[in-house]
Amino acid sequence: MIALESILKCPECGHTKTETMPTDACQWYYECEACHALLRPKPGDCCVFCSYGSVPCPPVQESGSGHCC
Repeated sequence: MIALESILKCPECGHTKTETMPTDACQWYYECEACHALLRPKPGDCCVFCSYGSVPCPPVQESGSGHCC
């Protein structure tokens, strides 16, 4: 079963928020609602959920860690 929610944790301030992940696209940017830092994927990751989320994005969950959106 594919998880559609992930808890994003801001690396700048530590703020966490549960977000619903898109199933048809990568999310390349995310603004932290606490400190307003603009999060971008880490090198080698396809989206912010794969870099800062509690679970990777749906395409990676479905195809394995070597697959990007």
